[in-house]
Amino acid sequence: QVQLVESGGGLVQPGGSLRLSCAASVTIFSFYTMGWYRQGPGLQRDLVAQISTSGITNYADFVKGRFTISRDNAKKTVYLQMNSLKPEDTAVYYCNAYRGRLEVWGQGTLVTVSS
Repeated sequence: QVQLVESGGGLVQPGGSLRLSCAASVTIFSFYTMGWYRQGPGLQRDLVAQISTSGITNYADFVKGRFTISRDNAKKTVYLQMNSLKPEDTAVYYCNAYRGRLEVWGQGTLVTVSS
């Protein structure tokens, strides 16, 4: 019923930038809180950034000042602009949509930061 498709991952050098996109196939996109999570060598997915239905943002400490989350309700898309990338940012990045009891995950997109 709800599908999320991430794109924009790839290989980038330290200090570089990358923009991730997440397209949502949902009837009313504006009802959902959207977020980006990442999974590195471990098994658990960590919150990177989140944006509410009203546009309020929340960031993990390790990305504050470097990453920016935004949403375009008309395009039903959420973005993650990543600047000043570090090798430790290397991970699979997942898009998340939340509304009440419903939570949906995308398939993930790999970001590799290496020289």
